[in-house]
Amino acid sequence: MLLSNTRILTTHAGSLPRPRALAELHGRRSRGEDVDPAELHQAVRAATAAVVAAQVDAGIDIGNDGEQARESFVTYVQHRMTGFGGVSERPLMQDLLDHPDFLDLVVPRHLRRQVNLMAAPAALGEVAYRDTAEVDAECDLVTGAPFAETFMTAASPGIVASAMDNRHYPSAETYVHAVSRALRQEYLAIVGRGLLLQIDAPDLALERHTLFAHRPLGDFLAWVELVVGAINDALEGIDPARVRLHVCWGNYEGPHTLDVPLEDILPLLYRANVGALVVSMANPRHAHEYRCFARHPLPDDMVLVAGVIDTTTNYVEHPEVVADRLESVAHAVGDPRRVIAGTDCGFDTSAGIGDIAASVVWAKLRALRAGADLATTRLWSGAGSAGGRGA
Repeated sequence: MLLSNTRILTTHAGSLPRPRALAELHGRRSRGEDVDPAELHQAVRAATAAVVAAQVDAGIDIGNDGEQARESFVTYVQHRMTGFGGVSERPLMQDLLDHPDFLDLVVPRHLRRQVNLMAAPAALGEVAYRDTAEVDAECDLVTGAPFAETFMTAASPGIVASAMDNRHYPSAETYVHAVSRALRQEYLAIVGRGLLLQIDAPDLALERHTLFAHRPLGDFLAWVELVVGAINDALEGIDPARVRLHVCWGNYEGPHTLDVPLEDILPLLYRANVGALVVSMANPRHAHEYRCFARHPLPDDMVLVAGVIDTTTNYVEHPEVVADRLESVAHAVGDPRRVIAGTDCGFDTSAGIGDIAASVVWAKLRALRAGADLATTRLWSGAGSAGGRGA
């Protein structure tokens, strides 16, 4: 995992804006409509090249393909794995249900989305990984990308099991472990290509006010333990320094008044066999939680990708704000070399979501770079070039 002894590196959480035509193709494929594979491949290839160039222009050190090859950060697995079909009945986040007048405001936004994450396919049969053809093709698109390091995202077994109903396995635990065994093939394929693996696990925070909204905190924490254990099983034999784990409370604008505190879950997250945590810390509900890393120090072999850019608002953060956030995080962690500047979540977590204008996304990433540079000058005696070392 690339770190620096002389400056704060920049990255992001994964998804980046897709062109409208590509989003429409993904939407049609997601709904089971006919899509010309050659047309989709060409659209993905062109969009990936564009987002790679845009990241480099914005100053991103550790970049990716922007998830251009996927319809969403989680339901893409229906095309790579067996057993999925029909429609899930995912419960809406409880904080949104508590504010129906807010829901009235945002419903028009949801109507234009190409992929409905609240109605994902369900597990109707045995879940297994078909083959690595799609993930291999996705990795091919970033081979030789001009980043200091390149990462590739993959869904966690927990978010698949949360978002895609279990109608086949005798228990949630059995389902989670079946998904974990299947996803292991994808994880191995990604690290086998020399890429940094990012596991997207919003379920480790989000499900507290979704699936577990009306259940005791202990039940939810048991879920976190289950999923972290399943992730560790899937990562067996993989160097933790090649893996980072992304955790968030749901990438949506909303009250978030029922979000589980980071303090409640952080000790369990530390059990994951990964080299970095990617954590939301820019949004108004969690901006204060950098203090948790002073009370619960990072394990010696782990670094922090701090979310210092909010991915749910079209406000562009001032570089001074970004720098202030990074300085606070670095002081809490105790070592700026163990902090990487990132975003709270992705900007286009499902194709066509479009909550943040594309031009604003790139302005935010430029602000991320500028803020990281400001923080560097304050945290070190001077800025220098990046150097790599194991996490």
